[in-house]
Amino acid sequence: MSEDKAVSSDEMKRKFREALDKKNAQSRGGEAHLDGDSAVHGTHAPQMKREFRRKSG
Repeated sequence: MSEDKAVSSDEMKRKFREALDKKNAQSRGGEAHLDGDSAVHGTHAPQMKREFRRKSG
C-alpha cells in the first residue's frame, strides 16, 4: 500500500508541476514595454507652503 501511495504522490507532484509550468508560461508571455513612452514627462513645480488666514468678519 505504501508503494501505491508513493506512486500516487509522484503522479500528483508531476501534475502540479505541469500546471505551475503552464501558469508561469502564460504570465511570462507578455512584453515588458521597456521601449514605451511614459505619460509622465516631468516633475511638478515645487509646492509652496500653504498659508492659512483667519476669516475676519
